[in-house]
Amino acid sequence: MGPYLCAFVVAVVSALLGAPAVRELAIWRGWVKSPSLSRHVHRRPVPRIGGVAIYASSCVAAAAALLLQSAIDPGAVGSSALRLLAIFVPATLIFGLGLLDDFHNLRARTKVAVQTFAAILLYASGLGVTHLSAIFGTRPVPAFIGVPLTVAWVVAITNAFNLIDGLDGLAAGSAFFSTVIVVAVSLLNGSHVIAIVAVALAGSILGFLRYNFNPASIFLGDSGSLYIGFMLSAAALASSQKSSTMVAVAIPVVSLGLPILDVSIAILRRFLGGRPLFEADADHIHHKLLKRGLSHRDAVLILYGVSAVFGLLGMILYPRGHLLVPVLALIGLGVFLGVQQLRYHEFTELQRVGRRIVNQMRVISNNIAIRRAAEALQSSQTFGDIGAVIAEYLEPIGFDGFALEMESLDEVPEAALVPFVRKSSDVIYLGASETDAFALRLEFCLGSNTGRRKRSFSVFRATCNEPLWFDSNVFVSSGFTTALDKALLQSLQANYAFDSMDSRPDKAGAAVAVASSAAD
Repeated sequence: MGPYLCAFVVAVVSALLGAPAVRELAIWRGWVKSPSLSRHVHRRPVPRIGGVAIYASSCVAAAAALLLQSAIDPGAVGSSALRLLAIFVPATLIFGLGLLDDFHNLRARTKVAVQTFAAILLYASGLGVTHLSAIFGTRPVPAFIGVPLTVAWVVAITNAFNLIDGLDGLAAGSAFFSTVIVVAVSLLNGSHVIAIVAVALAGSILGFLRYNFNPASIFLGDSGSLYIGFMLSAAALASSQKSSTMVAVAIPVVSLGLPILDVSIAILRRFLGGRPLFEADADHIHHKLLKRGLSHRDAVLILYGVSAVFGLLGMILYPRGHLLVPVLALIGLGVFLGVQQLRYHEFTELQRVGRRIVNQMRVISNNIAIRRAAEALQSSQTFGDIGAVIAEYLEPIGFDGFALEMESLDEVPEAALVPFVRKSSDVIYLGASETDAFALRLEFCLGSNTGRRKRSFSVFRATCNEPLWFDSNVFVSSGFTTALDKALLQSLQANYAFDSMDSRPDKAGAAVAVASSAAD
């Protein structure tokens, strides 16, 4: 416990003393950041090389812990020192990159190249992705897989913390919650050196927050945000190596949930908006909270709470790998509801497209039902058969009533019309009876409608509050109207009252007209 407490105390004190010293030096030399862009939320020049204090205090704290450990257990100092160097050497490279960027605004490709090199150094020291038991069992991951995975993880997390560094204390505070989880997982896994690194980083961040919380008198700058992101990516990767594969992947991802979520949303919304993926803008999560009317401090505190929840869920996964799916489901639900409140235009459009896809699936389903009804009508020979087809295939679409109009239906006995009910001498209906009061009516002509011989099929809707999802053209293109017309004629011919009418010239003409219509 001694080395951890030593690292934490030394880090906090060093940051408390170092941050104001760095601030005064920056002000004296004019190394301040003025609000020059629309996405900047500060209104006065502020020093932005706070990463110097973070870097220096964490290095001093780790060295102090190593010295104390040498007094307690001299034999373990050598391996611990090498382990610390494996992290701090590439971390120093990242810190130098960030500090140079604070002064000269380096190109994105230059920064990614240096970050990639630092990630490769991390992998070469044995702190990269080296084991994936679910895929490779006890065998180590091949370098051609392990190196790209390590680089992708390190570069993503390093830049994620840089992206959320948009409000006073946000990146540092979010990193503090994530670091606490890394400390806990490292101790549980027996990764004592990683625990010392994480404790030193946590103490440095906590001391620095005294001056970085709103209203901030010093900013992290790229030197601080990139350094913190790299240290957390390396420590999280190393601390979770001894867990089972899925949990090993999930713990650091969940624990670093806020920066990962922010960068994921940023990439997705820029892709949807047709903008460059890595172009800076003022639509990050913290910006959206400010646009919703929250104060600077309230927005930061809310995001602190989000970071704490992510960290807690990450810790829950450590001894309980079986909770992985429920935890991820809970996170997914929370993210969905949270993003809804942020009112991104890109996601509003994405939801609209999603609804259109769902509705189109309903259109397809209902159109298929109409086509199946056309097939079933081909074997229908009575009004009962026709009514059964309509009830099975058309009623589920959402129609409230159906009507058939044909001359001289009053000559058909009531029993032969069931389940249809007579409304007039030429009209029978199925479903609700007050068809004249319906809000929607679609009428389809059947066969030949010349002269007085009109035959038609109508569908009704009581209200138009909910849309009907179908293509009205399918009633014709599927052969539904033709099949229905033939089924009607067969139903009439099957009734004794029309035996003599079947031989009438006009009846035969009607049948020919139907056949001609079908051929057309």
